[in-house]
Amino acid sequence: MTHSVSIRHNFETAHRLPEIGGKCVSLHGHSWWCRIEVSADRIPDGTVVEFGAFKKHVRNWIDEHLDHGVMLGAADPLVTPLREQHCKVYAFGAEKLSRELLWPTVENVAVLLGRMAHQELRHLDAATGAQVTHVEVSETHVNSASWTPAARTGGGTP
Repeated sequence: MTHSVSIRHNFETAHRLPEIGGKCVSLHGHSWWCRIEVSADRIPDGTVVEFGAFKKHVRNWIDEHLDHGVMLGAADPLVTPLREQHCKVYAFGAEKLSRELLWPTVENVAVLLGRMAHQELRHLDAATGAQVTHVEVSETHVNSASWTPAARTGGGTP
């Protein structure tokens, strides 16, 4: 039997996707929501991970790196001028957690948040073997993407 807990958080962030064309070429913002699930096969102490500590770590990272900022691809020509104007910019593909994720699609945001949550989980008291098992990110009320790390199916770590 697997035990799971999940947390939710929201953030306001702009992005643009010039590589896919259409109206997402323009810089635009969303009220993003994420749900991050952590699971463990055994919970000898009765918890997968303590909610308060996990929420604090995840929310602090999101608030520091994404909230009221802009997500762009590292190759986007807007990165430099926005940073020069002291805007918060998360450059996909240039930051450690977004390696090989070149653009801030909702699918890639789910992977980014899963990797971040996995990293934060390592610093917390959690059940042995606890791991991030599912991430869902909504960029609007009708558009969302989810990510399940390959580690759950034997394909490595997030």
